[in-house]
Amino acid sequence: MHSNPASAWDHERLSALDRSRIWHPFTPMAEWIAGDPLVIARGEGNELIDDRGQRYIDGVASLWVNIHGHARPEIDRAIAEQLSRIAHSTMLGLTNPPAIELADALLSIAPRGLSRIFYSDDGSTAVEVALKMALQYWRQRRPDPRPERTGFLAFRHAYHGDTIGAVSLGGIERFHEIFRPLLFPVERAETAYCYRCALGLSHPACGLACAESARAILERAGDRIAAVVIEPAIQAAGGMIAFPPGFTRRIVEIARAQGVLVIADEVATGFGRTGRMFACEREGIEPDFLAVAKGITGGYLPLAATLVTEEIHDAFLGRPEDLRTFFHGHSYTGNPLACAAALASLAIFREEDTLARVRIRAAELERLLAPLRDHPHVGDIRQAGLMAGIEIVGDRATRAPFPAADRIGVRVAHAARDHGVILRPLGDVIVILPPLSIRSDELERIVHAIAAGLREVTGV
Repeated sequence: MHSNPASAWDHERLSALDRSRIWHPFTPMAEWIAGDPLVIARGEGNELIDDRGQRYIDGVASLWVNIHGHARPEIDRAIAEQLSRIAHSTMLGLTNPPAIELADALLSIAPRGLSRIFYSDDGSTAVEVALKMALQYWRQRRPDPRPERTGFLAFRHAYHGDTIGAVSLGGIERFHEIFRPLLFPVERAETAYCYRCALGLSHPACGLACAESARAILERAGDRIAAVVIEPAIQAAGGMIAFPPGFTRRIVEIARAQGVLVIADEVATGFGRTGRMFACEREGIEPDFLAVAKGITGGYLPLAATLVTEEIHDAFLGRPEDLRTFFHGHSYTGNPLACAAALASLAIFREEDTLARVRIRAAELERLLAPLRDHPHVGDIRQAGLMAGIEIVGDRATRAPFPAADRIGVRVAHAARDHGVILRPLGDVIVILPPLSIRSDELERIVHAIAAGLREVTGV
């Protein structure tokens, strides 16, 4: 592990203040308060640097948002230039140049048919916007459909964010079950989690059968469903569940046959993660709504967008007194600083041919991970581009997990930190999701750190 000269930060003071003042997301706070927090003070390239000068590879791209590495001069400069003009102005009744230019740039690279952009703040809000638009779209179509389309179809193991509508779509019990009294019901289809197929089938029969479960629901209730909501190619927060080829496309075909709208949640998969700018491109999918966030600004500032077709947009046109307006908005919608960062990030994609590099690195990652498939506690390795998950199990033969109380995934990630790599698992799935600028030698260090962590935690 590399280090810098000691910094000016007072670690003990910062640590004490954090533990006594901050409530961290998705964090068991009793454990956190009893521990010694890692305080990240700087970032350079694909590395994070703590307040003591220790360097770590950012193995999860600062929760999947960083694209081109930290402290990119091009993005720094774009933000500084915009800051010299204005930091923020509302988009309620006004507009601004970076938001306009970004809308044009995004729509020029988006899946075919998408022609309008609604800005918001993060992945949850991008999905919430799509849900509300879909419901209002059906309400405002003429002639009025009967029965009313107010339902949604989502999938087991889905994760679409933490606001109430997004949580209603979610299918991860440990995250969502406690909030069930607040949520609206959704139709729930099986997902193609082939390693743990709920139907007891193996790949690729699992994918076909799970698609049929969606078909059965839509044939029964399709005239009441406003939209199907799916994460194309891979369910990220569900455990890096990579779908069999053709699964997402089959779901879209089934939805189209029933006249149901399609919401593609690309909050995690968008902006090059799977080797294409958007995962929809892998199977030629043309959704009615595309929700994006995370990597949109290159990992610099919060921004999200919901891209829609002209047909969706036009259903909201009318006189003000007709109340066809979409009554939804955010204080920082279309923030100029964030939009400027996003424009600079898209320029880097073009100038560095980032997507070609991602495909090369993805093949390297697959090769590096191959030896781990023989580890006695590695049950499955799933990958889509530079998104990968290693599922750790207690027994390979039966696929039985370790007891949840053992917290094997957390322990492996903490052990990897001692080898200079920051990781954050999903339960006992070790997630590899680095910046797209990751180098070959850094990928190798990530995998070696995971292998070392596995040895240290499992004794094998």
